[in-house]
Amino acid sequence: MRSPLLPIFLIVVVDVLGLTIMLPLLPFYAEHFGASPSVVGLLVSTYALCQLVAGPLLGQLSDRVGRKPVLMASQIGTFVGFLVLTWAPNLFVVFVARVIDGLTAGNLSIAQAYIADVTAPKERARAFAVIGIAFGIGFLIGPGASGYLTKHYGYHVPILCAAGLSFLSILGTTFLLPAVPTHPEDTQAASAAQEMEAPVAPGGKRLKVLDWGTYLQYFRRPLLGGLLVEFFLFTFAFATFTSGFALFAERRFSWHGAPFGPKEVGYVFMYSGMLGVIVQGAMRQGALVKRVGEVRLVTLGFLCAAVGYVVLGFSFGVAMLLLAASFSSFGTGVLRPALTSLITQQVSRGEQGAVLGLNQSLLSVAQIVGPAIAGALIDRGHLTLWALWAGLIMGIALLLNFRAREARQQAHAAA
Repeated sequence: MRSPLLPIFLIVVVDVLGLTIMLPLLPFYAEHFGASPSVVGLLVSTYALCQLVAGPLLGQLSDRVGRKPVLMASQIGTFVGFLVLTWAPNLFVVFVARVIDGLTAGNLSIAQAYIADVTAPKERARAFAVIGIAFGIGFLIGPGASGYLTKHYGYHVPILCAAGLSFLSILGTTFLLPAVPTHPEDTQAASAAQEMEAPVAPGGKRLKVLDWGTYLQYFRRPLLGGLLVEFFLFTFAFATFTSGFALFAERRFSWHGAPFGPKEVGYVFMYSGMLGVIVQGAMRQGALVKRVGEVRLVTLGFLCAAVGYVVLGFSFGVAMLLLAASFSSFGTGVLRPALTSLITQQVSRGEQGAVLGLNQSLLSVAQIVGPAIAGALIDRGHLTLWALWAGLIMGIALLLNFRAREARQQAHAAA
């Protein structure tokens, strides 16, 4: 059978393009209906809250009926959400559109589970880089296109383009993606995990949304628990940044005498996407992994991201802004695939569904809390503090990473 990574890559690219079109647009669109920065933050948090509730349910369903049909259902929900958003007459309907999208938002986690199903552990850092490259391409094209279309045609046209891309993603999943069955549980690894009193989700099935006691067992594993905490801190800082940057830039920077708008914000995200493509390309080819190693890459990623956010806080011109974006883009570009790979290597194949579901839940929690804090800080004029807060979170993750790095290197070498 031909490799399924190419079609999953194409599908995720189209999905991410639709999402990144909304990235520079949504805060300004909400402000168009009278939303304050705090309300904009709550709008992003509402989507993530719905995702937190629905994500584990979608994960369990994908373990039972297969990745492909659930991925298609998730994409259809995104498509409907975009259509409702396009014709929203007021801020309430904007919230409704985000609720619809959030309740069906499982595209990324299901794609990650699909990749984990079809790759060997030592190949996962390169395989998960497919997701990273898709994000890089999405950030390279989507925000810039969104800013240009908004500038010249208003808000509705880019949202309709996002809906069209979502429809193309549905077609891609339908006709290009092989229906690869879920792998059976690795019996030997599962037995070892049971001896350690670790929770094994039967058949790789994900745990229930309120089964926090069982989820907590994963945090009690020394190596895995530390990685999960670092993943949460990474997503927390990243959610704080992405949700607040448009409002921060509107109030901090100007271009030809006018405040930054969707076009300028989109171009900054586009620049970050270009760097992301370069970094993820190196990850996919294995050059960075071979030269630096996954464990050291995580350390380097936290360091660069922390520096980038701190520099952003003290940026008042475009040159410093691009310097900050360069550091943070490299850091976040290596962190997502490297952390995801290390996390999946700490569990048996039968537990991957549960752990990837836990990852998605952590991401959702970060995206609930991060944007709410970001909106509140920006609403009160604390622009520098907003960026320094994201840098502080990355700094804490860096300290935790230093403490655990030696043990992780030994475990990784033995794997």
